Amino acid sequence: MIANHRRIFVIGDTQIKPGVPHDAMRWIGRALVDYRVDVVIHLGDHWDHPSLSSYEKPGSISLEGLRYSEDVLSGNVAFATLCAPMEEERAKLVDGKRKQWNPELYYIMGNHDVRADRAAANDAKLVGTVGSDKCDTRNWTRVPYLKPICIHGLYVSHFFPNQHSGKPIGGEVGARLNKIGASFVQGHEQGMRYSNRIMSTGQTQHGLVLGSCYLHREGYRNGADRLWNGCAILNDVKDGEYDLMLLSLKYLCRKYEGVELFDFLKAKYPHGDWEHHK
Repeated sequence: MIANHRRIFVIGDTQIKPGVPHDAMRWIGRALVDYRVDVVIHLGDHWDHPSLSSYEKPGSISLEGLRYSEDVLSGNVAFATLCAPMEEERAKLVDGKRKQWNPELYYIMGNHDVRADRAAANDAKLVGTVGSDKCDTRNWTRVPYLKPICIHGLYVSHFFPNQHSGKPIGGEVGARLNKIGASFVQGHEQGMRYSNRIMSTGQTQHGLVLGSCYLHREGYRNGADRLWNGCAILNDVKDGEYDLMLLSLKYLCRKYEGVELFDFLKAKYPHGDWEHHK
């Protein structure tokens, strides 16, 4: 890659919890190596933390049997799976020297990730036992929740809050570009949305929402989950401009397993409901 023109790999919300497949983490990890990216950005909500959901009352049937320790462990195992191909590649020696490939790694904290911090803040006896510090993001730079950072001209956050209400800026991506005022990347919302606009200066500003990168169904969507799931590569990034290349989980499954995603899941997890991946 020519100096000052970077290749950035963006991973949407992965929402790992006990009992869901982690296969996509292995495929994404291999893709990070194969595409030899300069920067990796995970948009957050890897640790789903269903046991700490504020939408369910303590003791409710929905929370029965859920354990915080299992939430953390499942997320940590899946994150290690994601990182393994990259760590193995970097550990290889060429002519007695370790490879120089050393991508920048950013983990953007999401609202599900910080559920543990909120629980501890609301109950002093949990301090030191429950918290996002238990989420093992390894050697990635951890970006605080809703603290936007600028990476090669791209503003990145789990979502961008409205300055008056604190709620996420919503609507069409083109309208969000008007409010945010610069190229941005965010997660938080299921599916994929993208738009751009050409400024009077000739610069193109890009808006990308990449909020789902998982194989399972989310029960709260009531079956309305035939959505795009996957990652994106931003090629030739400079000053917030780039060429967009999408990598769906369907594509990554064909690339690394040699079969269609629905067929792979049906064969490996025959008792699961995978109709949304047909």
